[in-house]
Amino acid sequence: MLPVVAGLLLAVAAGGRGSSSSGEQESPPGSRFVCTSLPLEAAGAGCPLPPVPMQGGALPPEEELRATVLQLRETVLQQKETIGSQREAIRELTGKLSRCEGADGKSAPGTWKKELGKGKDTMGDLPRDPAQVIDQLSRTMQTLKDRLESLEHQLRANVSYAALPSDLREMLQRRLGDLERQLLSKVAELEDEKSLLHNETSAHRQKTETALNALLERVSELEKGNSAFKSPDEFKVSLPLRTNYLYGKIKKTLPELYAFTVCLWLRSSASPGIGTPFSYAVPGQANEIVLIEWGNNPIELLINDKVAQLPLFISDGKWHHICITWTTRDGMWEAFQDGEKLGTGENLAPWHPIKPGGVLILGQEQDTVGGRFDATQAFVGEMSQFNIWDRVLKAEDISNIANCSANMPGNIIPWVDNNVDVFGGATKWPVETCEERLLDL
Repeated sequence: MLPVVAGLLLAVAAGGRGSSSSGEQESPPGSRFVCTSLPLEAAGAGCPLPPVPMQGGALPPEEELRATVLQLRETVLQQKETIGSQREAIRELTGKLSRCEGADGKSAPGTWKKELGKGKDTMGDLPRDPAQVIDQLSRTMQTLKDRLESLEHQLRANVSYAALPSDLREMLQRRLGDLERQLLSKVAELEDEKSLLHNETSAHRQKTETALNALLERVSELEKGNSAFKSPDEFKVSLPLRTNYLYGKIKKTLPELYAFTVCLWLRSSASPGIGTPFSYAVPGQANEIVLIEWGNNPIELLINDKVAQLPLFISDGKWHHICITWTTRDGMWEAFQDGEKLGTGENLAPWHPIKPGGVLILGQEQDTVGGRFDATQAFVGEMSQFNIWDRVLKAEDISNIANCSANMPGNIIPWVDNNVDVFGGATKWPVETCEERLLDL
């Protein structure tokens, strides 16, 4: 019906009608209007008609229909252009989805070249990390979905669905729905792949860490096997200079102690005073346990910064075996040199337990935990067989250790190579045998 209405051109004679009989005179040319059916393409441009005024200013029904048809025609043309652009977008999205489906590890890097709607090169070089690859693909999928929503909003804002033919409207909605389902399916697949890659990466990392730990253990075993010492305890620490940077450090720390015995072999000819053979510092108390001979003073034992002077004489440049015992009960102490008890006393930090978790240093006195050494208090000489027990050893046991008839490693701190580190130029050397040290007395 619309082409007929669009092609109808109605006219009204300006001056009345003449008779059609053969006897009447014909009207001159231009004095009549002829109704002619025209195609739609020619209706707008070739035959414009002036509006015919009507009563009350309203257009005649024919003119109103014609205006409506022209408006519908323009709307249809606009919709064709919009549908064309949307088809291009759909083809672009479909192509990218196809390339995405092909990006399962077989496609080369750089398959996706531009992020939809931005024109930026986002997929040219994928990250090396699989998790980043999946994250970037997920972001691209979200961008595609956002573009679809934008197209749908734009379509709703600019175009009335009522003006579209129902078949086009249904086809576009169906196509957009299919594309959205494809996008959601691809995003779900990518999420599954991301989870799988994460699990595989975690398993690979754990496997690598296990292999590295095994290698480290093997290297440690080889290092122990290639030790220059015949036995782990047959070495000595040499501290030849009185400085504040040569020292040894015991790797293990002490537990809380209510009694202890410390024994060691040492040799020194330093003067004045041999310095500090060992010191143990804890947070809040740098002088928790210290053995020191400073200047011309006698050898002193410090427990919790309380002092007892020991009757030991060992600065003659010969090997000597010394042992010190202490118990928190009444603060009783004993001092042994070369297997003989030379002194005893009490009231040395009584009822004070030795605090755990401190730092045990060989050759330096600590003013803070593990540091602030004073060169004037440094030990100069050699030491070996530094052992600590968590009890007071019997005099018989101490004598047997000193005369080489017994070998008793400390149950708290044993003298072993892998438990002693040296710093600042201090060195480890093979030690003389116990019998050779006895001959040196």
